[in-house]
Amino acid sequence: MNSAARHVASVFLSFFLLLYIAISFAGCDYKAHLSAQSNEDENESKETIMSRHDYRIIAPSINESLYFAGEKIPTEIFYVFESIERELLVNAYWHSSTLLILKRSERWFPVIEPILKENGVPDDFKFLSMIESNLTNTRSPAGASGFWQFMEGTAKEYQLEVNADVDERYHIEKSTQAACRYLNKAYENYKSWALVAAAYNAGTKRIDGFLAEQKASSYFDLLMAEETERYLYRIMAMKIIYSNPAEFGFYPMDEKSYLPYQFKTVKVQQTITDLAAFAKNYKISYKLLKIFNPWLRSNKLVVSPGSSYEIKIPLEPFNRTHEVYEISSDTK
Repeated sequence: MNSAARHVASVFLSFFLLLYIAISFAGCDYKAHLSAQSNEDENESKETIMSRHDYRIIAPSINESLYFAGEKIPTEIFYVFESIERELLVNAYWHSSTLLILKRSERWFPVIEPILKENGVPDDFKFLSMIESNLTNTRSPAGASGFWQFMEGTAKEYQLEVNADVDERYHIEKSTQAACRYLNKAYENYKSWALVAAAYNAGTKRIDGFLAEQKASSYFDLLMAEETERYLYRIMAMKIIYSNPAEFGFYPMDEKSYLPYQFKTVKVQQTITDLAAFAKNYKISYKLLKIFNPWLRSNKLVVSPGSSYEIKIPLEPFNRTHEVYEISSDTK
């Protein structure tokens, strides 16, 4: 290679070396810039998050003077306090479920409360129906049904009709009356509403056995199955949250709660062979008929001679159907 060629090669080599160094420095500066920007974004993000969601996961404060049905809860006993706190934490932070129950309570407590009062049952027992069924006409795997979760045998014992066509465990007024009969009968035996609540969960025979075996007289001194031991504390947790929902971050708001049903009643003294046709006669859907009368369990209602039933027919705004709505829209 001659001197001219070597000179040209040297110039090119120097150029590429300088270019490499320049790119390297630029890359380092860019990485540093990205890192700094990332840190700034992260700090800003944290500040934004904290400003928008300024909350802490904490145990709610518990009033030491707690009462169930007029009876003081002995929160000075450590396991009583801790048990209430457990159920309060579970329900306070189980947001969707608890909020739905609070919304439903605006519809159903106006039905339940006067029946409890009429039968001399403390108002606090409305919270028992809350924890039994979440204020829905549900059915448990064991077969307990309705707001008050009656088993079929117990339902019949307390004067509820249960057959293929009619199941009054799903009749809110009649099942609440039956629950009152059960609760009052248990109170005659125990003279303690706390033990009455335990008996509603476990049955009177089991509670009688616990009391005798353990030589105890108080709910709070009994060692029972976990479900029954937690039962009263679950009731108390829902009472505490319901009494002051905002303290626990719940804002059901009256205008967004579920309104009480509006309806009229129709007395039925003859067998209905087709409830869908019966619903059509009242310009409602079969679905609406069943929503308002969930105790009707088939497509017919057999009425024995001398007997009768009262069927609820929804009124405005609860009587609206899609079919009627579409017809109304088409005529506009």
